[in-house]
Amino acid sequence: MKKVLLFAIFASIILTGCIGGQQEEGQPENTWTSLIFPDINNEKRSKKHGIYPTLEQCQEASKKELQRLDLTTRGTYKCGLNCSYHEGMKLDVCESLSK
Repeated sequence: MKKVLLFAIFASIILTGCIGGQQEEGQPENTWTSLIFPDINNEKRSKKHGIYPTLEQCQEASKKELQRLDLTTRGTYKCGLNCSYHEGMKLDVCESLSK
């Protein structure tokens, strides 16, 4: 499990350098993507909740979604800066992640 997590972190750092300057067409320069994790102990499984113009809006929306899903004690969230989907890895890669 630790090896997989380390690989995911390493891969996202490497890919961030490759695609960090690119933006998805139609998105503002800095956007925050809400990622909801139903199981706080399993960050492999996430639900993309929405894209927001500020970190604060992303955090607020993420907390509300956790409450709506009744996951406030079992789940968690992260907000990713300027995320884009990486087809090869089948996941969203973000410049940085924040809670």
